[in-house]
Amino acid sequence: MENTLLWLVILIPGWALSDGSETELDFTWHLSRIPQVVSENTIHLASPTFQADAGVVKATVCGIECQEELPAPSLSQLEESLSYETIFENGTRTLTRVKVQGLVLEPTRNSSVKGAHPRRRRQVYGTDSRFSILDKRFATNFPFNTAVKLSTGCSGTLVSPNHVLTAAHCVHDGKDYVKGSKKLRVGVLKMRNKGGRKKRRGSKRSRREAESAGQSQAHLRESTTQRPGKKSRRGPRVTQGRPSFQWTRVKSTHIPKGWVRGENGGLALDYDYALLELKRAHKQQHMELGVSPTITKLPGGRIHFSGFDNDRDEQLVYRFCSVSEESNDLLYQYCDAEAGSTGSGIYLRLKEPGQKNWKRKIVAVYSGHQWVDVHGVQKDYNVAVRITPLKYAQICLWIHGNAANCAYG
Repeated sequence: MENTLLWLVILIPGWALSDGSETELDFTWHLSRIPQVVSENTIHLASPTFQADAGVVKATVCGIECQEELPAPSLSQLEESLSYETIFENGTRTLTRVKVQGLVLEPTRNSSVKGAHPRRRRQVYGTDSRFSILDKRFATNFPFNTAVKLSTGCSGTLVSPNHVLTAAHCVHDGKDYVKGSKKLRVGVLKMRNKGGRKKRRGSKRSRREAESAGQSQAHLRESTTQRPGKKSRRGPRVTQGRPSFQWTRVKSTHIPKGWVRGENGGLALDYDYALLELKRAHKQQHMELGVSPTITKLPGGRIHFSGFDNDRDEQLVYRFCSVSEESNDLLYQYCDAEAGSTGSGIYLRLKEPGQKNWKRKIVAVYSGHQWVDVHGVQKDYNVAVRITPLKYAQICLWIHGNAANCAYG
């Protein structure tokens, strides 16, 4: 029964779940011109101590209604926040100042962090609706195979053959880099063959499995946005082999200065994202970046993400849920998640403009559980950092090294 339910979840396309009021045009990736983030100059900084403790962000987020009262940041303030630190494998560190070009400033709603009210218990709301992806046909195929594990205990997503998008707090607590981030590694989930035997290339069995994997991948393109029922659903058991991680060292890490606070500064949850450059490129498929649409443009109002939750050892965990609230930079939702899944890329599946095919793109980074001030009352959410046009431009600059490839998103 569980196997049947999981197959139904995988195969039902998300657009079929609408109430009929949305049109196909509503669920299309709308390409727009992106402002450019251009590197201006780079200076060397002192090497960090790598003494911070890894963990959840201990913060309270300014509520949505108070965000409307905050003044919109000036261009110089945005450029200060989008300037970025780069930490290299040998422990050296630099700061790169940037200029923003082609930006039209509009009134925005911003979030800020005020106090410290961490919740230590589970980040699962009510009935646990997560799926453990244990079957090789799913775990090693797109989109699930884009999820990776960080040696600091977080998750991330491959966004190029040698780049991983994750949360900034997975490597930096706002004051210092976390312990273990100096020798940071990224693990890609692999399935070992039973008995450790290697299959001969070109064997009939290998070809049959390749054909099966291709068929499974085709099925996965029809991934759902349907929410599971009340009971907790876990995926089918592994049919072949055991999971293990193939680890790769990180060559460099980029973090926006908006996340790195001074002695008297506060955390800015809007900038809780980071990009890792791997020493060795992967042959895995990766997920493209996309600009986060508004809630009204989400098929069924839902988002998806996969990560390695701490309470399910070495299991890839998939979930989806509706977005409850949004601000300019954050998504507030109740997707069931445990520590370890933070840093996961939140993705959508929308139609390509003028084409029949649909494509998944990363539109946010899961930051974790936070308390939010809502009309003077503390309310808790699981929060994600949206990829805005400016953040798209910055992350794209990190990936490509120049702004020329980042004009549209």
